[in-house]
Amino acid sequence: MNYGMRCHDLCPKGDFDTVFDAVKAHGVDQIQLAFGKSIEGYDFNYGHYSPGFGRMISNKLKERQIHVAILGCYINPVNPDETKRMAEVHKFIEHLKYAKAIGADMVGTETGRYDVNFEVAPYTYTEGCYQLFLKSMREIVSAAEKLGMIVGVEAVHNHTLYCPEMMKRFLDDIDSPNVEAIFDPVNLISSENYEKQEEIVERALSFYGDRITMVHIKDFVLENGRPKFAHVGEGMFNYKPVLKYLKENKPYVTMLLENSNADRYHSDVEYLQKIYSEV
Repeated sequence: MNYGMRCHDLCPKGDFDTVFDAVKAHGVDQIQLAFGKSIEGYDFNYGHYSPGFGRMISNKLKERQIHVAILGCYINPVNPDETKRMAEVHKFIEHLKYAKAIGADMVGTETGRYDVNFEVAPYTYTEGCYQLFLKSMREIVSAAEKLGMIVGVEAVHNHTLYCPEMMKRFLDDIDSPNVEAIFDPVNLISSENYEKQEEIVERALSFYGDRITMVHIKDFVLENGRPKFAHVGEGMFNYKPVLKYLKENKPYVTMLLENSNADRYHSDVEYLQKIYSEV
């Protein structure tokens, strides 16, 4: 198992050298890098990327033996404002264009909510929203296929792909080898289904386990009847089914810890690795 962290959980914002030095100092070699959340001092708006920019980042990473497992570009592909939706699609495609120069395995996103402010919205769960999502993703995936890059898609219980069945439907509909799943099992858990977490995990692994190429891992507790994210090993999530499946089917997959930090990263990894060794 390869372990890592989201860069913005590991250290504060800074310039490239400062952030990558901090990652190296903490002994992390696999990261999820989202420019807007981790790097300051550069304009990351559309039109400011180039091959030289990508090589500069790649060189800094190689000097420190750090690998970008996911280049994070978490857009809202179902923004009801058409101008904003297309701007997000173009932003994602620009990340795809230069991800290979950076050395990233994939560019990742969640699947959005039908709201201009990204609030939870009932229309998100409708067929109309799903078709809008497909429209955005078809343009993105067409670019990914031409560029030879992977698009990582992450399901979340209150986003467009809100359950294992919707993720399976999307993977079938988009029908592309350039699309893979970022699997975050806790993101599929809600106040309505938390008691069936093992069943949800089983369905997800059955439907698209073969398409999982990255894993996000965290824990959850109940607060006023609602799941709240927690540190690894401090909540209600049962890691054994996930780790058993990965050990048997995806032994070298990268697992990125969420809701961790620099002080507890290595102990969190030890906790997960102990379970992994026993299952």
